[in-house]
Amino acid sequence: MTAAPPPPDTAQPEVLKFDDNSLLPLLYGEHDQNLARIESQLGVSVASRGNRLAVSGPADAVKSANIALEALYARLKKGLQVGDAEVDAAVRMAQSAPDPAAGATAAKAIHADHLAIRTRKRHVSPRSPGQAAYIDALATHELVFGLGPAGTGKTYLAVAMAVSLLMGGKVERIIVSRPAVEAGERLGFLPGDLREKVDPYLRPLYDALFEMLPAEQVMSRLANGEIEVAPLAFMRGRTLSNAFVILDEAQNTTPVQMKMFLTRFGENSRMAVTGDPSQIDLPKGQPSGLRDAVALLTGMNGVAFIEFTDADVVRHSLVTRIVRAYEARDAAEGPGEAERLDGK
Repeated sequence: MTAAPPPPDTAQPEVLKFDDNSLLPLLYGEHDQNLARIESQLGVSVASRGNRLAVSGPADAVKSANIALEALYARLKKGLQVGDAEVDAAVRMAQSAPDPAAGATAAKAIHADHLAIRTRKRHVSPRSPGQAAYIDALATHELVFGLGPAGTGKTYLAVAMAVSLLMGGKVERIIVSRPAVEAGERLGFLPGDLREKVDPYLRPLYDALFEMLPAEQVMSRLANGEIEVAPLAFMRGRTLSNAFVILDEAQNTTPVQMKMFLTRFGENSRMAVTGDPSQIDLPKGQPSGLRDAVALLTGMNGVAFIEFTDADVVRHSLVTRIVRAYEARDAAEGPGEAERLDGK
């Protein structure tokens, strides 16, 4: 009896060989969990034998698996860790490009030195093509707009870059801000003084800072003014020099507020503006300052716009599915309904 030929899109098993056996337990993961994660995401089979891996399955998936494994191995050779997030990032990068060569180039971003952000607690590498472009823009532009859905790392990466520049002496302080716009509640109903009322709105910014620096350093730098976390209203009338300034949740600014913020630019300063234009909490009929700025400043020298998509979501995989479900619903209902939901 003659065996049936394999499906046309199925490749013969490809074998990868690694020259440093000491790194293989880290590459494979405890109980081979990293290999199992790649198998699950790409629909391939990965069999280990000594320092060799045989990868079989659909041709395109095998190529992506090989690219991801080689990128992860290169990361380990640099002394960097590999965990679930790094495995997911390597697979995401390998799948993002239109051909294997481009995929290999994209996957190298997870261990590329020029895209690494180093802080006291983290060695941050891009986990999606959008993140790679965003980190590059933050390093090379004075003003960067990061636009896109939740979970894409817009604020996290901006804070990481700010901390890295502060630690390196490139800036003297970090200023992070967001508008205190409610999604259902009113500030006046919250207990406490003004600071206690606005702190809940600034909590995500504190969380990102504590991810990058030891807690005692965050607190001491907040106390001496090297790091400032403040509502957007506190920016009026100031000139922000020698600083990395971040405006988060910028979709909830008005055009007047956005102009006020952008004109705070001082000497040797950089700004990152982050927001999701699809999540506007402004009162009905009030235009978004973020949308207005994008329309007005696109193409201006020194300004970069990075648009994230659901493919850049790096939180739990369920977040990606949630984002896609909302986008599909909005697309089916048409622009009229989307504008109504945005408060227009």
